[in-house]
Amino acid sequence: MVISSQVRIASRGSELALWQSRTVRDRLVEAHPELDPEIIVIRTTGDRILDVPLARIGDRGLFTKEIDEALLDGRADLAVHSLKDVPTRLPEGLTIAAVTERADPRDVLVGPAGQRPTLADLPAGARIGTSSLRRRAQLKHRRPDLEIVDLRGNLNTRFARLDEGAYDAILLAAAGVDRLGWSDRISERLDPPEWLPAVGQGALAIVARHDDIRIARLLEPLHHGPTAICISAERTFLRALEGGCQVPIGALAEISAEQVVLHGLIADLEGEQVLRDRIEGSALDSARLGDALAERLLGRGGGEILRSIRDATPAPGIPGP
Repeated sequence: MVISSQVRIASRGSELALWQSRTVRDRLVEAHPELDPEIIVIRTTGDRILDVPLARIGDRGLFTKEIDEALLDGRADLAVHSLKDVPTRLPEGLTIAAVTERADPRDVLVGPAGQRPTLADLPAGARIGTSSLRRRAQLKHRRPDLEIVDLRGNLNTRFARLDEGAYDAILLAAAGVDRLGWSDRISERLDPPEWLPAVGQGALAIVARHDDIRIARLLEPLHHGPTAICISAERTFLRALEGGCQVPIGALAEISAEQVVLHGLIADLEGEQVLRDRIEGSALDSARLGDALAERLLGRGGGEILRSIRDATPAPGIPGP
């Protein structure tokens, strides 16, 4: 049987997204030298709207919706996403066909060029840039004396605005900074479980049509089982809480000796109420751990926190082009 060498990879157009897609492309060719993958750049809603806070836009497929459509209508065969951007419920017909080995899942603090601030050392009133409600809540809880300013745009834009003096420091995901070769700009890596990242942070999700057996087989060498186990626990936790970008929820699972330890967090928008807990169990039952930890935090007041956030948050709306 002749197998087509064509593989079309859908990607966002940012430097980081293209780095990720090219990495997957190169790994595919390494595993299957007969392939000739093509990267197709697709602009998403999240890329188009840069002057509105993420929570105002909504989080259902903000960075994936248009790419999902390209997969479903056959314009692309697979898509590469930062896993933290992938909704816990994919459109019918799509599946996460592979999860890559996780990079550093932590958040990091980055200061202006030549400066290396830490959260503890920042002066009262310092301006910190972030677009994440999860980061905002944890920052407000730890340093309520800081001023938090919305931060949008790709990594290049964020670094440029930081160096121009718009912020005294910014919060980012370590994986993206490391992947683009800017690790020397990191002044502090924020360690879990005291500071928890977004669900799936540091890993890549490769999404494809669920019935595309050819693509599924091609992706097998790229799939990292231990990471997938951890991600399963985290995403089940998030799905049970019906959370997303508009809710401050953090989680991180780690696996050791066939046991998974899952840390989870729910916070209110001002960081005044921060609920944390952990659960441990068999790696063979990682999804159940996510459900169990969610139930535990909901029972400790997490349900009231989430309801108050949703009641106070206006319905998201997407401005016109």
